[in-house]
Amino acid sequence: MRFAVTVTDRYLNVFQTLVEHGWTPVKVFTGKVDNRIHRNTAVIDYARKLNVDTQISRLTEENLRDLGDKGCDALVVASYEWRVPEWRAFLPYAVNFHPAPLPHGRGPYPMPAAILESAATWGVSCHKIEPEIDRGDILKTLEFPLSAAEDHDSLDLKIQLAARRLAADVADHFRDYWDAATAQVGGSYYPKWSDDERTLDFSQTVEQILRRVRAFGCIECLARLNNTVFFVHRAVGWTESHRLRPGTVVQADNLSLVVAAADGYIGLTEWSLINPDAMTGTFRR
Repeated sequence: MRFAVTVTDRYLNVFQTLVEHGWTPVKVFTGKVDNRIHRNTAVIDYARKLNVDTQISRLTEENLRDLGDKGCDALVVASYEWRVPEWRAFLPYAVNFHPAPLPHGRGPYPMPAAILESAATWGVSCHKIEPEIDRGDILKTLEFPLSAAEDHDSLDLKIQLAARRLAADVADHFRDYWDAATAQVGGSYYPKWSDDERTLDFSQTVEQILRRVRAFGCIECLARLNNTVFFVHRAVGWTESHRLRPGTVVQADNLSLVVAAADGYIGLTEWSLINPDAMTGTFRR
């Protein structure tokens, strides 16, 4: 298969796996990155080693026409911030590797929901690209178990490893899976989260608060304390009886804050007063 790929470093292994399984890259597309969750230096270096053209801008209909003229068989989307133009007039195939077990978990970044909902399993899916995002027929889904202590980083790494295994399977059986793809029925959709969804509610239990911190990880939660907004990267907590009002700052020691919760205390151990999006750019899919 001759293919083009849209990708950032987090899903470089999808690109590499397709190449390792005999697929021939025609062109690489990547976009602006925040250098916090998404980077593209490894993708660009790998494309350069393969002597494959890289475009760091939006994929257009003219690009699709050019790919078709070059004999490209498939467009593979493994990470992309823009809607893909209608491709059927130019290419035989187009698929997306999505970080959720479709039809559950449609949306731009569903990973926090897996932890917030205490899901027992999660997964990655490969589906046909349709105008309605994440709604295409499913070629294959690969699921894996989650632990009770799952956090954003561990889930992200599990997704990356599963995406590699799924890419290998899809590469070896692509046309069979394409022809047998199944329509999505039901499922769920998660829009990009709001600040309210990332905000810690200290009237909740220690377990509920720590789960939210784990769910967002490097995306960071917000804590509103004493008329100040803290961007929380990491926290610890424990249950302990007290009579304090939830949200009371009990101790401020160097860079750690201890805050009363409904049934104990939360220690904010890694935080900043600067919005990370303001430092590194808007979050990208």
